[in-house]
Amino acid sequence: MSTMTAVVTLQENVRWKAEAGSGHSVIVDGPVEAGGDNAGFRPMELMLLGLGGCMAYDMLMILRRMREDVSGYQLKLNGTRADDLPSVYTEVNLEHTITGFGLNEANVKRALNLAESKYCSASAMFSKTAKLNHTLTIVEDK
Repeated sequence: MSTMTAVVTLQENVRWKAEAGSGHSVIVDGPVEAGGDNAGFRPMELMLLGLGGCMAYDMLMILRRMREDVSGYQLKLNGTRADDLPSVYTEVNLEHTITGFGLNEANVKRALNLAESKYCSASAMFSKTAKLNHTLTIVEDK
């Protein structure tokens, strides 16, 4: 079992400095209507970014193990949250655009299945409350 650490420290109003055990930090701020001044990420934005980073990283690692020649990767996420509290994500659309040289479509689809069902921890957590919809676009590099 591995552990991770984080510290979130109030800076002013509803602005926080969030520091991970890895030594990296980000500013987290609330919306203007709650006293924030748009100085940093919203907490739920970070959740969506975490899902994107986890999924894209796992996809890339799987594709590299398959010896696919990936030269670019963009993942766009669009999340819908519940109206009632707690406003969890109920649906997330993930648009994968993978660029490479002679990418095998079957391998890309298999990598997506493995990333979502086995390797991406964030996907496993999100899927407890949200429907995850994936679209794949493969672009041949020049």
